[in-house]
Amino acid sequence: MPTGLSPVPSSRPELDDPEDEEGINSSVAYIVSLIDEFVASGIPANRIVVGGFSQGCAVSMLLGLTSAYSGKLAGVAGLSGYLPLTEKVDELRKDAGLDEKVQGGMEVFLARGTGDRLVPKRYARMLEEKVRGIGFEEGKVEVKEYEGMGHAMGGGELRDLCAWLERVVPGVK
Repeated sequence: MPTGLSPVPSSRPELDDPEDEEGINSSVAYIVSLIDEFVASGIPANRIVVGGFSQGCAVSMLLGLTSAYSGKLAGVAGLSGYLPLTEKVDELRKDAGLDEKVQGGMEVFLARGTGDRLVPKRYARMLEEKVRGIGFEEGKVEVKEYEGMGHAMGGGELRDLCAWLERVVPGVK
């Protein structure tokens, strides 16, 4: 997570630590390789969900928006996280041969606690805005906030995540 995460924008952005673009892209590529293996073994992409907490959210969301699997997975879940490389998402989509807008039935679950002091609300808002702006339909994005919960996972969040997973992953035939 960039050390520059703060509740307010920096007055001197040139002094902020840069994101580890190479490391983030390497993590995305590794997870894509795992998905490739699952798909090659016969698991349809529309039965696969990627997700994570905090930095795991960051990697999962970038994968869901910029990889060859964008729009093809059952869903992407992001808990208490942010979207890295936000300014490069459109360029990364283009480099991957993707349309400007997400195509397909993939759904998104975003959740955070109102007491999260590590990932400020403005980063969660930026993530949600990018997801909606990139073409996800209103009914395909579920956003939850949990009153008083910090940078942690809570019971209500897990119940909501499980209900979302049951809804978005197709049943086995």
